[in-house]
Order: sequence, then structure tokens, then C-alpha cells
Amino acid sequence: MNKHFYRFVFFCAFLLPVTTQLVHAQPSRLHGAIGRAGRTTLAGHVSPQAAADNDTGRLDPATEISQVTLTFAPSPGQQAELDQLLERQQDPASPDYHRWLTPEEYGARFGLSESDVAAVEAWLQAQGLAVSGLARSRTWVSVSGSAAQVEQAFRTELHHYTVNGEAHFANAVAPSLPLELSGVVRSVRGLNDFRPRPFKHALRARDSIGGFRPNYTSSKGNHYLAPADLATIYNFSPLYSAGIDGSGQRVVIAGQTRINLSDIQHFRSDYNLPASDPQVTLVPGSRDPGISTDDLDEAHLDIEWSGAAAPNVQILYVFAYNVMDAVQYAIDQNLAPVISTSYGSCELVVSTSDAQTMRAWARQANAQGITWFSASGDSGAADCAYLDVSTLSVDFPASIPEVTSIGGTEFQENDGTYWSATNSATSGSALSYIPEVAWNDSVIDGEPSATGGGVSRFFGKPSWQTGDGVPTDLYRHVPDVSMSASARHDGYLVYTQGANYAFGGTSVPTPIYAGVAALMNQYLVARGVQSTPGLGNLNPGLYALAASTPQVFHDIVAGDNIVTVTCPPRGRNCTPGTGGYSAGVGYDQTTGLGSVDVYQLVTRWAGAPVPALNETQFTLQTAVPAVRSADTVFLTATATSTSGTTPTGTVTFNQGSNALGSASLVGGAGVATATLAVNGTQLAQSTGKVSATLNGGISASVSVSFVGTGASGTATPSIASITNGASFQPSIAPGAIVSVFGSQLAAATALASTLPLPVTLSGVAATINGIAAPLWYVSAGQINLQVPYQVPAGATATLVINNNGQTGQATFPVGSVAPGIFTDTASTLVPAGSAARGQTVTLYFTGAGAVKPAVANGDAPAAGTAIAQLPAPAATSVRVGGVAAQVAFAGNPPGVAGVIQVNFVVPAQAPLGTQTVSVSLGGISSNAAKLTVTQ
Repeated sequence: MNKHFYRFVFFCAFLLPVTTQLVHAQPSRLHGAIGRAGRTTLAGHVSPQAAADNDTGRLDPATEISQVTLTFAPSPGQQAELDQLLERQQDPASPDYHRWLTPEEYGARFGLSESDVAAVEAWLQAQGLAVSGLARSRTWVSVSGSAAQVEQAFRTELHHYTVNGEAHFANAVAPSLPLELSGVVRSVRGLNDFRPRPFKHALRARDSIGGFRPNYTSSKGNHYLAPADLATIYNFSPLYSAGIDGSGQRVVIAGQTRINLSDIQHFRSDYNLPASDPQVTLVPGSRDPGISTDDLDEAHLDIEWSGAAAPNVQILYVFAYNVMDAVQYAIDQNLAPVISTSYGSCELVVSTSDAQTMRAWARQANAQGITWFSASGDSGAADCAYLDVSTLSVDFPASIPEVTSIGGTEFQENDGTYWSATNSATSGSALSYIPEVAWNDSVIDGEPSATGGGVSRFFGKPSWQTGDGVPTDLYRHVPDVSMSASARHDGYLVYTQGANYAFGGTSVPTPIYAGVAALMNQYLVARGVQSTPGLGNLNPGLYALAASTPQVFHDIVAGDNIVTVTCPPRGRNCTPGTGGYSAGVGYDQTTGLGSVDVYQLVTRWAGAPVPALNETQFTLQTAVPAVRSADTVFLTATATSTSGTTPTGTVTFNQGSNALGSASLVGGAGVATATLAVNGTQLAQSTGKVSATLNGGISASVSVSFVGTGASGTATPSIASITNGASFQPSIAPGAIVSVFGSQLAAATALASTLPLPVTLSGVAATINGIAAPLWYVSAGQINLQVPYQVPAGATATLVINNNGQTGQATFPVGSVAPGIFTDTASTLVPAGSAARGQTVTLYFTGAGAVKPAVANGDAPAAGTAIAQLPAPAATSVRVGGVAAQVAFAGNPPGVAGVIQVNFVVPAQAPLGTQTVSVSLGGISSNAAKLTVTQ
């Protein structure tokens, strides 16, 4: 590759946007003046809430009406092209995969032509309306004017309505437009001021826990969710440890109120989150809602918990009088690759025009790489319960196929221990994942109070909504995924209006999933999977992942969202009844695919969970820096992940342009090695350093020089025996320290001085079944090394010793456990050879086999690791003089690899004098050590 190639690529980078716009420039669809050929009525433009029973009279003609928006429909050809593009953008085999459009590129392909937009604007202005906004994508235009002007332009009437005690205005009859705009204008929005509702169940069900900084495991035994609990329960923590925390990413939270910034700052300070204020934007031209008490808690909740999930993400809070205007603006301005809305309307009160219009927004958002999350509702399967209607219904916009619908679960501990009695420094008390059921607190709350879910009346089933449990019908089903949502068990802590409160409802997990998407975007860019953030429609990937990698999801199989609607005294238009759905195996209409293991979701989204390259330390070593043609050289590449996830993949080895070969990474507990045996004659074909490259990404190199064609001066290693390094018996297990005896094993004596143990010492390297073995000690007659944990038990293993290019090998059997106690030359227990009855004594052994949690080959837990978190073997027992002893502790201590420390109490019944001590695991006993028992 030369400089002329780079110049060509650089040139094309600037040429592409220009040629794209030329290729996709749209022809005019309007010919001649607008308004000469009569009018066409727009169906589906009268809100179901604008019922005659609610009508209280005509609107004052002088009332100012703002943000009336004409949205444009694509032509049939444009619609077909958009459908194909959206599929290609989610197909990894397509050249369009994750190639997102800008709003201008979207407009060039799917919007109106510039001349048609100008013609529409001219007609609107001729009606006396002022143009207040034009989409960058040329898919809508907004106007403002008096009620009289709006009525005249659209041939409708605007009336006052009172709905649930609230005053509104709306068009009483369907609007119309000039016939020339038929098929060009999809809808006219803004003819009413009905707004989506925040999921106020979460607000009503809140439990005040006082204005003080609360205990999250309280003195009364109650539990409240702090950000640290979220990280533990749903497994965010490994991502944070790897630096995946939302840095460099953006999330839009859409709202319909101003906020109190001090509450957000207080929340972040309380939970040790980095200081980061949201960027606050009022949609230009929107009526300023000021501080709306009905919406304030929702806004604070959404901002705080999206930031809790992704602590370093930049949150953009975009608000308007109507939250959906904020969504429209965020998409048009391409503000962020993630949008979250915790608002919705029962589908039964949504007009067909709004349903079609907002789906068009969602499709444009997806084409631009934007993922939109929306809450599934808090009234169970009867989403219109707040209107005293029991008819089964789902929430909108969560029901849009291009929106990811978020449902709710509830913890079910039963008799398990999932909470600490005290709180950590970060206010957390959860110990692990907690089993979940579908959220339904309706009985205890005395009203419908459950996760939304069911069947859409607007949208057909998308092709990707398949899998176990998905109903075999033709309709879109919600939700897609879920997370804890009960305010009662256990509520999320929110700081709002100057105090801490516990909140629930599907409006909490929705912004949390927005934070998860930000983590996914950061991870995929850092790993090099894609060059820019953006996931588009998340749903096809979620359902495909559930089929291929079900361990990503916590399948929720119990609970339901069945609710009962009762009629209040003298209630009008009330339809009482009971209905809903039950959770089950696979997908269900209460919790969707279930909740997620966030670490698994993020790392497995693009395949197997491989740490991002910037999370991986990569080194290359050789035991033979000076090579002769007769030598065999071990090249050992080591990949270490800071996230704790073991790297996988292929390492390719080269010397300049000379390809030496490749090997797969093998390892565990965050460390993996790839070892390639290279003949000296291969290295003689080229000069320069040997390099290793991991997964085509990061590289490391080492100097290896060729010193001649003659035979090596080092004799071939000869292996006489392979024994347990403590008992010196031929019983060996994975992870054990072993002693290899023979001759010519090393040219010099060397002892490892640091952890993790090296894989080369004094020109010596060793592999067992091709896996690099960490070295403790090497000399001419003895090598002490650790058997890699990945060597399978129950088979014969092959050990190869490479002494400065010369190799020797031998085989040995491997068992699941092979305990051997370390003693002195007299077989006396070390470090203490005597103890009194009732005294606690320490012994050390090797050969414990697998430990949990796993530990990397050649390494040990870090200093300061909590005792409960130290790697432990299977159940360990100790006998002193034939009497069972109490084992107080058994685990891998910090500072030593492959060794288990056991603290045991000398039994009161142990015989006095010199007695035998043995350790047993799984019925297999160790060698006998000596201990003198005193009174």
C-alpha cells in the first residue's frame, strides 16, 4: 500500500457525500399551483379524546396556535427503498451494515424535493400562517398562527374539551388539505394539545424515605436500589472495570417540563457518580411548559438513572410542551444515537395519523443509527385503565416496531441471601443477581399497577419478532425486554423536589436501557467493530440473540400483568373487567424476552465476548533470543483483559514479511496465551523482530536473532519424572504446582520473582497440551511449573520443555483433584509443626483442581481481596490423627499461585503426640503430614 492509495481514499471521502446527494436527488411531486383542484379530507385526525361529551365550546379565534406540523409521506418508490435500506443496515453481510445516514442524506433519499417544500411553504404562508420550522430531512414543516387562521387553512373547527378534569383544545372535525397535497402530506399534528402522560403510577406509588441520606439496606430490613445495586444485580460492574462507562457517548432524555438542576447534582453526589450536568434544550418554537409538577419527578428520575447506568455519558435533556415534539426535534437534529421516553398513551386514544407519523419518525431515527426506548406502561394489560376502560390495550409509542419496548419485573428472593446487612462505600448492598417475576402490585396498591404488555392494534408483526413463546399471529407484541420496576420491592432511589424517594414503574428501566445502549456504543467503537456509535433498531438483534445466546437473558417464567378495572360511583363511559397475560418460558407479553445480564449483552452483541482491544494488554515472549537452524523456538503471546473476561481469538506470528503461523488463545480468568513452535530454519528466512497480532488488531514484538546454521550448543532436555510439587507423587491436577526432574532441562538456574509467573525463564519455556505453563523455578535437573487450569482432567497430558531451542517431552495423567501437602524434609507440616488442641493451624497444599471464582494461570488474587471473594476449591476436609477437624478457611491466598491455604482447628479429641494430618477433596486424600499435638 502506498501514498497514492491513501490519496485516492482521502479524495473519495470528500467526493462521496456530493455524489450521494446527486444520485438520490428527488424529482418534484407537485406540479402547478396548490389549491386549484378541490380538497381532500385527512382520515384519522380527530382524537378519540375529543368526544362530544367532553366538548365545552368553540376556541377563541384569536388564540395563538403554535407548532402545527405537516409531515410528508414518502412516495411508494421511496418507501420501498427505505424498507430495503433498514433491512440492509441490520444485516452484517450487507455493505450498508451500520452505515447510518445524516438527516440531510435521509432527506435527499426519502424527503420532499426542495422545490416541493418551497411550494408547500408558499401555500401555508398564503393562508396567513408563519413558517416556524423546517426539518433538515425535508420530512416536515411547522407553522403557527391564530385559531381562526388554522381553522381556515385546514377547514376544521377548534373546540375546548375537558378530559379527566383537565382543560384541552382539539379539532372537532377532520381537517382537509388541497387535493394536490394528497399522498404528499401524511398528517397534520398540533391541532390538539393532548399530551402523552408520564407513568404516574410510579409517582403515586412512591414511598417517602425521608429527606435524609438513606440507608439502602435500612435498619428495618427494607431494601432500596442505589446505582451500585443496579451494577451488581444486572452485571454492569465488569464493564465499568474495563473503562466502559459511557465516556464519549450521548443520550437524549425527552421530557415536557423544566428541571431543578440541583436535584440532579445531589443525586450524583450522593452515589459517588462523576459530576456531569445534563445539557438542557427547549425545542425552538415550542410553548415553554415551565416547571410541570406532573412531570418533574419523571424528568429527574430519567436523567438520574440513565446516568447511573452509564456514569460518564453526556445526557441531553430535550423538552417541549409536548414530549413528542422533543423526540421529533432530537431525531431531526440527530442529537444522539439513543433516545429515551418514559411517556405514552393507550393505543385506544391514539389517532391513526399519529400512529403512522410517529412510526415514520422512528424509521428515520433507525436509518440515522438512533435507538429509541419507550416504557410499556404501568397499568398492566389494560393500558387505558386510567380512563376507567378495561379493554386490553398496549402503550404507544412503545408498540412501534422500530421502538424497543421496556417492561417491568419484580424481585423474588424466597429464602435466598441476596443482600448484605450493611452498605458498601458506594451505598450498595445487593450481593448478586436476584430472581425475578413479572411486576404486578395491583392487589397491594388497590389499582392497576403492573407491567404493560400485549398486542398492538396498529402494527403488524415484524419479521424479526420470532422465537419460543412469541404468539403465532400477525401482530406486534410488547414488551421486548424488561427490568425491575416495582416501587415496593424494591424501589429505585431518586432525588427530587429536595428529598429522596423510592420510585418504580416501567419508566425507570427505560432510561436505564438507554444507558446500556450508550455502553454498547462505546464498547463496539472501542473494539473496532464499528467506527461511529449507533445501533439503530435494537429489536432484530435482541430476538436473534435470544435464539442464539439465551444466557444473555434472565427468562422470567412466573407472574402476570392481569389487572381489574372497577367503575367509580357515577363514572361515565366506564367498562369494568379483568384481563391480562401470564409469564412463561421464552417470550411472553408481560416481560418480553426477560431481563438481561448487561455485561453479556454488551460483549456478545457482535459475537463471542471478547474484551475490546483497548481493554487488553498484549505481550510476546520467547525463551530463545538467539536461534540456530537446529533449534525449536516457542513464541508465546499473552493477552490479559482488564475486564476479567478471558480474551479469545487468533494470534498471527510474523517476522517482517515472513509468515510464521498462527495459534488460538487458550486461557481463563482474564488471561490467555497462544504458543507457536517455530523451527530455526523458518526464522533464518528473514530478518527483524518477530511480531504477534491479536485478532487483526493490537500487536507486540520481540527480538529474535539468527546466529548460524550449526547445531545448537545446548543438549536436548531429558525428562525423567513429573510429580506433584508438594507430595512428589505422580498425582497431578489442573492448576497444580509440579516438579519436573531430568537433565539438560535448563542452561542456568533461575527463580521467578513476580506474579503473574512468567512463561519463560533463562531461555526455558514449557507447554502442556500446547498451553504455555507458568514457571516457578528452572535448573539443569529440576523445573517447577504450574499446570494450566485449562488442561482437561481425566486424560493424558503432554509436557514439552524447550531449553534454548532444544526440546524434550513426556506424558503424564491428570486427575480432577490431586491434593499434596507442603512439608519439610521430615514430612512435618509447615509453617508450624506443633499445636495444642483447640488451636487454629495453617497448612498449604497444591492440586486442588478448579477453583471458584476462577484465577488466571500463574497468578493469584490481589492483595486486599475480601476473604469471601478468594478463589476456593471444592469442599475441603482435614483429619488430625484420624479425627475430623473443623475447617475455618480454604482458599487461594494473595501472593502465591497454584497453592491453597487451609486454616483448621485441632480437634479436642485429637490424640496427643505426633499425629498425621491429611486433606481430602472429593474423596481423594493427600499425602500424610506430621503434626505434634499438645495439651
